Amino acid sequence: MPLHTSIVLGGCMEKILSNTKSIKNWPEEDRPREKLLKNGEHTLSNSELLAILLRSGVKGQSAIDLARKILQKFKTFRNLSHTDLVQWKEFKGLGIAKIAQIKAAIEIGRRFREDEVKENQPKIESSKNVVDILMPRMRDLKKEVFKIVLLNSQNRIIDIFDTGEGTVNKANPIIREIFQKALQNYATSLICVHNHPSGKTEPSKEDRDFTEELFKAGKIMQVGLLDHVIIGDNEYYSFADDGILFH
Repeated sequence: MPLHTSIVLGGCMEKILSNTKSIKNWPEEDRPREKLLKNGEHTLSNSELLAILLRSGVKGQSAIDLARKILQKFKTFRNLSHTDLVQWKEFKGLGIAKIAQIKAAIEIGRRFREDEVKENQPKIESSKNVVDILMPRMRDLKKEVFKIVLLNSQNRIIDIFDTGEGTVNKANPIIREIFQKALQNYATSLICVHNHPSGKTEPSKEDRDFTEELFKAGKIMQVGLLDHVIIGDNEYYSFADDGILFH
């Protein structure tokens, strides 16, 4: 066979194989997007959900193939959320835009939980109730973030808001701002929650000093500090559970 003919045939075969991998050429009932619209998103596998975010594959791989490879590497969506760009280098043809889409979608899922909580106004009866709401989002943050949970007289959540980013001594969450927000929302008590990016939950001296200051200010403003919770990697510390809220 002449060389040029062999090259042409090789190119044709590569194109055919590439086309067969394309999700567009799959039976409609097997395509992730169509399955989602017909049967609901809960029926899709993790790979199929990720493939919808990717929208298209890369040379020689369908979006499903690529999604499977990504999940084989990172294992879970949680692991995907706190990756660096360098960790994606092995996926040739996968651009920054698609990586950003994946990270954005995971963050939307985390924020959905907080939005749902604000609407339903659940009653807080223990530190674990707060942790169950906020840990899924806060345990993976790379900077310290402070959240304030505002409660009404029945200990039901009025609002959750961010008040600082950094560390206790550097960001120095503004106590005046916290209580201004509490009074605006007619809150009778509040819970402070912040994360330790190290994953360890032992409170620092700065954590203890800040908690004492917040507690004393609450006494003056007649808005009680019920707890200060520190979120780590699937563990937490509660000042209230430890019995040191400076009563």
